[in-house]
Amino acid sequence: MHYDNVLAGQRQPWLAIDPKPLAGYPGFELLPALDNRWEEVVATGNMTRAVLRRFDLLTEVLGLDRQRATGWTLGRVLQNALWDIEDGDTALDPAQIAIAAALMRRRPYPRLAT
Repeated sequence: MHYDNVLAGQRQPWLAIDPKPLAGYPGFELLPALDNRWEEVVATGNMTRAVLRRFDLLTEVLGLDRQRATGWTLGRVLQNALWDIEDGDTALDPAQIAIAAALMRRRPYPRLAT
């Protein structure tokens, strides 16, 4: 779920649309929330700080291990990059590059094992 899929509703104050259910570790699904409304991240003047703030809020609210969620988010960035290359793109998504760079600034590096 991401910002563009939450709408004002009449039977409830909000309505979530376009579900894409997945089974697996919830940290895999953080990337859409990190790169949606990217212009707001850029407008802060400190993309690293803004990305890490979003990431920390999401992991805190969801009760996720940050190191593990970092690994899954980086895996998702890699997956998207490979799909983009497969589709013939010649440049990687700048937002996803910035997200990966921000997450990689943290130590220790994420564990990728489940």
